Amino acid sequence: MSALGAFRIGTRGSALAVAQARLVGEALAAATGRGFELVRIRTTGDVDRAPLARIGGTGVFVTAVREALVDGRVDIAVHSFKDLPTAEDARVALAAVPVRQDPADVLCAAGNLGLLTLPTAARIGTGSPRRAAQLRRLRPDVEPVAIRGNADTRLAAVADGKVDAVVLARAGLARLGRLDAITQVFDPTQMLPAPAQGALAVECRADDAATIAAGAAIDDATSRQAAVAERAVLAGLQAGCSAPIGALATIAGGTLTLRARVISDDGRDLLDHESHGPATDAERIGRAAAEALFAAGAAELMRP
Repeated sequence: MSALGAFRIGTRGSALAVAQARLVGEALAAATGRGFELVRIRTTGDVDRAPLARIGGTGVFVTAVREALVDGRVDIAVHSFKDLPTAEDARVALAAVPVRQDPADVLCAAGNLGLLTLPTAARIGTGSPRRAAQLRRLRPDVEPVAIRGNADTRLAAVADGKVDAVVLARAGLARLGRLDAITQVFDPTQMLPAPAQGALAVECRADDAATIAAGAAIDDATSRQAAVAERAVLAGLQAGCSAPIGALATIAGGTLTLRARVISDDGRDLLDHESHGPATDAERIGRAAAEALFAAGAAELMRP
C-alpha cells in the first residue's frame, strides 16, 4: 500500500464487527485524510456455532483476522478487545484503543420486564459463563440458556418466545443503534462486565511504523489503561475470555480503581477484590489483583 493509499481494515463479517470496523475507519480517515476499505474475514467462531468453550474459547474470533494482517492482506485488524487472547503476539502491535463505549451488561426482555419481574424459572439466553453465573446469583430460579449468534438473532429469540430474555453488552447495541431493545442496565455491583468489554482493539503489523503513528491519532489513553488493567487480571488468573471472571476499571484524576470478580459457575461462591493506584501502573494493578484473588481461593472457584 502506498503511503497515501486507503487503509485495508480486516474485520469479521457480522453486523456488529462491520459497524465497529467502520467506526475505526471513519476515525482514521478524519485524523489522517486517508480513505479505508473493509475486508470481511470468516473466523472459526463464525463458522462453528458450538459453545465457545468447546471450540477453543479465546481466539476463535481473532486468529483468522490476525493472520490476514500478518500476511499482508489487510493493514489493520479491528477486534472487540475482550475477544483477544491475553498472550502477546510479537507480530502485531496494539495501534489504538479508541474511546470506549459503556461496558455494562444489559437485559433485553419480553414485555419490557427487568430481571426481578421476569416470571419464575424464566429462560435467559447467554453464551457467557460469566453472565450465567451472575444471573444465577441474582435470581437462583432462572435458567440460563446457551445461545450464540449476532445481536439480531438473540433478540429474535426473545421476540419468538424461545427465551424470556437475553443478556447482551450495551456497547454492541449502541453501535448497532438498538438501545431501544434494552429493558434493564445492570449495575456493576450486580453483574461485573467482562474484562475490556466495550473497548475496541486496533491492531497493525509490529513493523508498520506509519500505521502505528496513524493509530496514535485515535488512541484514548484512559480507555487503553482501563482495558489493560482489566485484561491483566485475566492474564494473571491464566483464564480465557469465557471464564467466569469480571473486571472493571475506572479512572479519575489519574487514579485507577479496579474491581475484579471470580464467581463459581453456579453463582453460589464469589470473590471480589478492589484495588487502586496510578493509571500509569495499569498492568501492575491488574496483575496484583489477580494475585490477591488467587490467594483468596480463585483457583478453586474457576475449576470446572
